[in-house]
Amino acid sequence: MPARDVILLVLAGFAGQFLWAWLAALRQDRRRRREAAASGGSARPSLSGLATGFLTDFLDTLGIGSFATTTAIFKLARMVPDELIPGTMNVGHTLPTILEAFIFIRIIRVDLTTLALLIAASVVGAWWGAGVVARLPRRTVQLGMGAALAAGVIFMAIGQLGWFPAGGDKLLLRGWPLVIGMAGTCVFGALNTLGVGFYAPAMILVSLLGMVPLAAFPIMMGSAAFLMPVASRRFVQDRAYQPRAAAGLALGGLPAVLLAAFIVKSLPLGMLRLLVLAVASWAALLLFRSARAPSRAS
Repeated sequence: MPARDVILLVLAGFAGQFLWAWLAALRQDRRRRREAAASGGSARPSLSGLATGFLTDFLDTLGIGSFATTTAIFKLARMVPDELIPGTMNVGHTLPTILEAFIFIRIIRVDLTTLALLIAASVVGAWWGAGVVARLPRRTVQLGMGAALAAGVIFMAIGQLGWFPAGGDKLLLRGWPLVIGMAGTCVFGALNTLGVGFYAPAMILVSLLGMVPLAAFPIMMGSAAFLMPVASRRFVQDRAYQPRAAAGLALGGLPAVLLAAFIVKSLPLGMLRLLVLAVASWAALLLFRSARAPSRAS
């Protein structure tokens, strides 16, 4: 079996294990109604949840990312309690992100050793990060997500202004550049669990290391696809997410990925990025304000 198919087979195994664990937790919640009510009640998605999943994963497939937009929508529409937003995003976006990875790992032929090691490093970071984030108090999560959104706004602004490094022509890394790449994706994996999107930092990193900018797509989507099931299982085990909103993200996001990847493929995204920047900035300010007044309903 070709090595690329092995990676995809392992990824399918990760997806299957995550889905089994999630469904098992939902069945357990139905048997324990009090726990289910505390974590958000029914897992049946709402129309607003499905629409949020469709929009955010559509933009994610086109390279804008999903975490900043999802955080902004959840915060501004008050769909999910602040302390449950990181877990809900990770759980809900896991399956659409895995679908993205299958598509882009097939299309863009990054060196398999480079791809596998960068993905492994991101998974290690995500496992550690999810265990920490799931146990953080509400105010700390609000401050962390506010900082995460601010970082996302900065990265998106850098991209909008064309300040990303030009990159090189490599599709592989060896030696110290590979070590630096692994260290970077490990950090990005940990931060991803708090809501710092993986895509923009990964794009900057691979370009600085001399890789073709397009190489960022299988690396960032492959890394996210492997790390998110690992992190999400921790959030599910700790019930640090809202099932209803997460189901909306998953079920709304899957068809959006297929539409964006195979039918739309590209859009003039300049004005849309500016809108995302504005909305994410406002949501970050609201999170910081909520953290300053933790006793007030957010």
